[in-house]
Amino acid sequence: MQQGDGYVMWIEPDPSPQAQARAAQNWARYPNAGDGGALPPFVPEALELLEARIAFDITAMYTDRQLILITGIAAVPLALPLGFAIGEGTTAVVLAGVIWAALMALIPIGFTVNRNYKAKYAALLQAAGFTLVTDQDGWLRYVPPGEPLPGHGNPFAVGT
Repeated sequence: MQQGDGYVMWIEPDPSPQAQARAAQNWARYPNAGDGGALPPFVPEALELLEARIAFDITAMYTDRQLILITGIAAVPLALPLGFAIGEGTTAVVLAGVIWAALMALIPIGFTVNRNYKAKYAALLQAAGFTLVTDQDGWLRYVPPGEPLPGHGNPFAVGT
């Protein structure tokens, strides 16, 4: 979920009986985990899949058109100071325009990198049995089989 200029992540308890049983066992085995004590071991594959889901969400967040607009606008504050540092007056503005155009020429490279990362993480998630769905905001997400769409069960989400 994006909020303002950053991301907010919250952990929502799983109400299933199996999850509640696991939680009770972990509380009994690791009573000081919340205070910096020993933590339950994690499964490396599960961590890899969590990282893949987060990375896919980030790479799928914006369309190519949105990325062009964002990059074009963000390049202006970079180009102007460089142009004025190198030249003065009209020359500085022309230099800033050249620097901006050079930065815009890098956009296709960024698209290629973004698409490669997205494809890599999508393949990893599909191989693990995750399903591609569109959430209530129209974003593509991968969810494990049987898991509800993101935002469902969230009391603060719109429309739930």
